[in-house]
Amino acid sequence: MIKKYIEVHLDVEAVHNWPNCDIPEVIYLLQEHRHTFKIACRKEVTHGDRDIEFIKFKHTIQDYIYAMWWSGLYRCHDFGSMSCEQIATKLLEQFKLCRCSVSEDGEFFGIVTID
Repeated sequence: MIKKYIEVHLDVEAVHNWPNCDIPEVIYLLQEHRHTFKIACRKEVTHGDRDIEFIKFKHTIQDYIYAMWWSGLYRCHDFGSMSCEQIATKLLEQFKLCRCSVSEDGEFFGIVTID
């Protein structure tokens, strides 16, 4: 059976921290620190003729991220103590995605899928 998907990618400047970090080598993660979070959102579609329009879908996700996490103080987003996997789960649930990955600077990835 053939399945079809669309996928959009976003770069989101944000801060976060890991308040429960107890690993000496990376203890600095206790403090807020900045990343460019690279987000990929994949959604199943039912046909190949713009079931969901790419640009509109990306804008909808951007608007949601802005409404949920924008910080005027930092002039970027503030994910608080959320991990990449937690951010991906929120987006997966909000937009009924089948897969979402969130990375810190394109280097470390949290990936959440629905099977």
